[in-house]
Amino acid sequence: MGKYDVFGLDHPCIDLNVNFDEMPEKNKGARVNEMSWQGGGKVSSGIVAAARLGASCAIAGALGDDIYGKFCYQDFVRHGINVDNMLLREGKTTHFSVVLSEKEAGTRTILFRMGDAGALTEEELDFELLKKARYLFIADCSPLTCKAVAAARENGVRVFIDADYYTDALVEMIPQIDVFVGSEFVFDGLFAGSKEKGLENLEEECRKIMEKGPEVVVFTFGEKGCVGCDGGGYFTLPAFRVDAVDTVGAGDVFHGAFLAALLKGKTAKECARSASAVSAIKCTKIGGRAGIPDEQVLEEFLHSGIIDYSEIDQRVAYYRRGLEYV
Repeated sequence: MGKYDVFGLDHPCIDLNVNFDEMPEKNKGARVNEMSWQGGGKVSSGIVAAARLGASCAIAGALGDDIYGKFCYQDFVRHGINVDNMLLREGKTTHFSVVLSEKEAGTRTILFRMGDAGALTEEELDFELLKKARYLFIADCSPLTCKAVAAARENGVRVFIDADYYTDALVEMIPQIDVFVGSEFVFDGLFAGSKEKGLENLEEECRKIMEKGPEVVVFTFGEKGCVGCDGGGYFTLPAFRVDAVDTVGAGDVFHGAFLAALLKGKTAKECARSASAVSAIKCTKIGGRAGIPDEQVLEEFLHSGIIDYSEIDQRVAYYRRGLEYV
């Protein structure tokens, strides 16, 4: 078995995405604009984005063997992602979410049911497969993730984190991270009040994280853009403006696209620009995965601002009837 660019560790789920103009009042209804079945999960959707942009990937986790789990499993396979360490647990259920997105307000509401497939155990995690990767892609600080990070560092595998939630465990893990991409919620936890200075004045905060160990530090602030630094210096970037339909998964695909660009040797600023573009394009279609562009569509958008939907619309149609293909 050859090397992989990315080895992801996650708890995959399935999303029933429902888009409508405006949330109805209680005891009233609303016409649905679009409905779509798509896989979800922070690393899971991120690694799909990385694979669509040319990275070779493997994913580890556990799903139930219900129709939802089988759909998620098949979607990884469709994207050429190695699933040797993705388990389908017999008689167990997969995490399931109903994602309600309002087109006019640009907001979303998530209703979720936790499955009982459970996480991988240390005995089930394929450390040999992990060691074959260039990057370990994580989004939590669970005991198993900490074991995976330790194994990665011992074997020269770089560690990339999608840091979405501020916890003490995350702070403790920072010295073991090579590429730290955090949300504004994490930023607020680390540097309460600093955003009031304006994004252009946050270099000191980014460098404080770099001093703890990471070579690349980026913080994302949604529609306001992102900031970051690496050996080449500090940068700020605005978000791309598009006719957004659904923001679910925008952060997930940002991280996967950032990693895909990083694998091509781009600077942190170049990676962030590509990732912002991928995230923006994704937001023009329902769900977390249907709108993810390939490399050709991404490059055209970066050069001209035009989105070629010919292939993306085929994906939208596929996911609209996704469970029929299981």
